[in-house]
Amino acid sequence: MAKLLEDFQATGKAKEIMEEIHGKFGMVPNLFRALAAVDPDWLELNWQREKKIMLNPGTLDRKTKELIAMTVALLQKSDYCSLAHEAMARRAGASAAEVDETKKVIELFVSFSAMADTLRVPCDIFPPEED
Repeated sequence: MAKLLEDFQATGKAKEIMEEIHGKFGMVPNLFRALAAVDPDWLELNWQREKKIMLNPGTLDRKTKELIAMTVALLQKSDYCSLAHEAMARRAGASAAEVDETKKVIELFVSFSAMADTLRVPCDIFPPEED
């Protein structure tokens, strides 16, 4: 089991970052506690990545980003991440029906991908070229 840095143990950089994470999420997810326990610089690097990709506004809204993250976690068979991102998707506005439909799409395309790869089907559909 991973060592988790508890709030009362945190000092310096780890404490500062964990307080920022708590301010954003209302809690410090165990993944970040585990990173902090190993190396505060590693925590800092990954918190910066989280903020840049997931928390900053972009062309995708937060709900969509969380549903994508949940999808990746399910495909990677990560119980921790799939449950966490399902919860975050719900907090970002995804309904239970949207989460369930996302799971149906995942299952459909996992099976379609397996069929296409098994049959070695040549691709005949390509994205449009950019101008």
